[in-house]
Order: sequence, then C-alpha cells, then structure tokens
Amino acid sequence: MLLHDVVEVSLAVSGTRSRKQKVELLAGLIGRSTDPGVLVALLAGEPRQGRIGVGYASVYGVDVPAADEPSVTVAEVDEWIDQLAGFGGSGSVARRTEVITELLGRCVADEQDYLRRVLTGEVRQGALEGVVVEAIAQAASVDAGLVRRAVMLGGALPAAAEAAMGGGESALKEFRMEVLRPIRPMLASTAADTAEAVTGLSVVDWKLDGARIQVHRAGEVVQVFTRNLNDVTTRLPGVVAATLTLPVESFIADGEAMAMDLDGRPLRFDATMSQFGADETARDDRPLTSFFFDLLHVDGEDLLEVPLRHRLDRLHALVPEGMRVPFVITDDRAEAQAVLDAAVAAGHEGIMVKDADSAYLAGKRGAAWKKIKPVHRLDLVVLAAEWGHGRRTGWLSNLHLGARDGQEFVMLGKTFKGMTDEMLGWQTDRLLELELRRTKHTVYVRPELVVEIAIDGVVRSPRYPAGMALRFARVKGYREDKSAEEADTVDTVRAIFER
Repeated sequence: MLLHDVVEVSLAVSGTRSRKQKVELLAGLIGRSTDPGVLVALLAGEPRQGRIGVGYASVYGVDVPAADEPSVTVAEVDEWIDQLAGFGGSGSVARRTEVITELLGRCVADEQDYLRRVLTGEVRQGALEGVVVEAIAQAASVDAGLVRRAVMLGGALPAAAEAAMGGGESALKEFRMEVLRPIRPMLASTAADTAEAVTGLSVVDWKLDGARIQVHRAGEVVQVFTRNLNDVTTRLPGVVAATLTLPVESFIADGEAMAMDLDGRPLRFDATMSQFGADETARDDRPLTSFFFDLLHVDGEDLLEVPLRHRLDRLHALVPEGMRVPFVITDDRAEAQAVLDAAVAAGHEGIMVKDADSAYLAGKRGAAWKKIKPVHRLDLVVLAAEWGHGRRTGWLSNLHLGARDGQEFVMLGKTFKGMTDEMLGWQTDRLLELELRRTKHTVYVRPELVVEIAIDGVVRSPRYPAGMALRFARVKGYREDKSAEEADTVDTVRAIFER
C-alpha cells in the first residue's frame, strides 16, 4: 500500500464531522492493507516504534524538494522510522537528518506534510482511538467490543488490528491480562466540584501531582510502566525496591511516583519529571516515592471486574499506609469537600471521585472516575500563532502566550486547546490585522489581543525566558474589554509557580 493512499484517506477523515463516514473511510483503507498494525499506527499518528527521538527542528529544518509522483510504501516508511528509532549516541543527529532527508525527498508534497506531523506528534485529524477501533471492527467483521477489549489488555491499536484482521474474533478473545505486560490505564473525566462529582457511594482519594505508573511484579522481577506504557523500570529504583518489600508473589498496581521533600511534602511536578527522565548518573540521590491507589491483579487473580471498594480492601491488606494514596468512602459531599481541602493543603493537586462499585475499565475515560482540582485563570497576550493542520488548515491555531514584564511581554507557552470553529475564524482574521511578520508556519503579531487562559499550574522550564511554562493551558475566551496593559504580569505567574 502506498503512503499516498493513507494521506488521501487521512485528509478525507479530517474533512468530515460524520463519525459514520470517518469509520467507513478508515475501514476501507484497513481492509486493503497487508500490514494493518503499521497502518493504524500511522493513522493514529503514533508510530509503532514509540518515541523516536526526533525533534521539531530536525524534521521541519529539512527543506528538500518534493517528488513528482507518489512511490513510497507504508512498509518503507516503517523501515525508515525503524532506522530513526535505532540511532543513539554521538553522531545520531546527523544520521537522523540523513534518513529524514532521504525519506522526505521520496515523498510528494502532501506526504511530506503528513510525515512531518507524524514524526513530531502533530497528527490531529479527528481519527481518535474510538473511531479507529470501530473501523478495525468493521473491516474485520467482528464485534467492536472485542477490539476495544484487545486494545485495553494488549496496550496498543496495532496488536488489536493485526489480531482482528488475521484471526478474527477467536484471536481477539485470546487477549488476557498478563503480569509484566502493561495495560491501558483507566482515565478520569473532569468535574467542576464535589456537588457535581458525588452522586452516590464514592471513593474519594487525593489526586497526587506525580507521574502515573503501573507497577508489575512477578517473583523478584519488577517492571514499572508509564501511562503511555513505556518501560521506565531502570529510572525508578526506589519504586522497584519498595515493591519488592510487599508480601506478594505477583501483582499489578496502579499508582503515582512523586518527588518528596524531607518533611514528606510533595516537590514540584517538574522535580518529579526531572528524576523520572534522568539516567543512572544524573539522578538525584533521593529516589521517587511510590503511592498506589488501585490493585488490578494479585497472586494469579485478576481484579479488573471486582468493584473498586473491594479492590481497595485487597490493596489495604497488601500495601502499607505510607505507600497508599489516602482515601475515604462516602456519599456525603461535605465530607468529599473536606478531603479536597486536606489534599490541597498538603500540597497535592486535588481529588479523584470514583464510583465505589465500578470495575477497572482499562483505557477508558468515563463518568465512573472524575477529577476535581483548582484551576488558575490568567489574562495573557497573544504574541504569535501557528497555522493549523487537518481540520484547522487555513486557520491560525496554536497561540504563543505572553505575560507582561514591565513594558515587554515574556512568552510562557503555547496552546491550541479550547477553541471552537467560530473562535478560530475570528482569531485568524483578528491576528492577521495585527501581523508584524511571518515565517513559513508562524505569524507574529502586535501584542494587543488579550485571551483568558485556564491552566492547571506552572512548571519550571528552561525553554522560555522567565524560566517557567504554563501547564495544560486552554483558551476560555477573548477579553476584548481588556487592553494588553491590563494583562497579567510575570510576577502573577511566578506567584502561582511558587505556591
């Protein structure tokens, strides 16, 4: 199959809002593929090789003439990405550049654009996982629930696609939870407050501002995985050591890893992440601490279908208090609010409110789990905007955000989240009126337009001049009633950072 076939379907998918049409377009493509695993990985914008160490500058810095006719196959793209993923050490940047140049030089213009977005994680075409799951099911003439279950337990769309297309329902039914093989984590939706979240008997636990981990143990072997199913065992010796102290032969637990100070209070999220990503020589002497909040398997028994409150009974019997996330079981909203207040006072992010009788729905985000956390709002100034891709082609989408610092404006991050089509059209027209200069992908503007931004917090970042970056920024609306001189200052942002 040619890469051009994938690009054409991707463009068609991004151009329609009809879920049914998206599924039909993708199913037709998957049905024609001889390597459905590689294909669905490209469609989802997540190469089967995972992170390949290629940065934005490495990909967009290569300017090579496009080919005249499509000739590159999906299999060839996969082989090239294999090469990119295999490079490391001295000279790797130059070797990656050579491979990227060769690959893009074989591609026509729309293929170049698509691959650049795949390599930099920018494929946003509306072909979300749920749509791809339905497309695989339709292409293989199998039940979508079986495909969804296989993705949950197998951890990835490619494996489910290969099983469905190669062996049908019988192959999909063979997927089982296995110790030392990660499964997709259960995810939470957002609630505004405890009044919205607590609708019955609920488990209310602290939401720690750490790194989500899934810990597996088989005898004396421990493996630790991220929420994206990457193996980070060697980076977390403290988690491994703590897990080996538990009186169990095999288990799978869901939890968080956090950097803590000597008084037992959480350090900033960026302190956790700096440890999380450090190699053996660069790691701080103080290992990350593990806190567990769910138990999925213990000594040969799978617990996914066991109600949450009973899973917590098993967790309580196995894991000591200092390694558990604090929780209460209640249907009282005032008691839940007290837990939220205590969590925030202890330096944590907020709370989780979970249906006490819910099963563990691996990979699913739904109403059974809800998160509540204080949200900060800032009025910032738009400094520039990047042209969008996919459905946002032709609109200025990704905003560069800045805060006042005296008479200047200091950039603190970017966001493309929270915008309606109507807002995208309006802001494109307005920003073009304010244009100062432009590059191929970015329009720089006079710093006059104020936008209200919601953020979850501020993290340390060497990327920006103030040494800080916004965390999970999303647009709430434009403040045409405010001038740039009334926007929030760097000192305001720093106060959030210090808190």
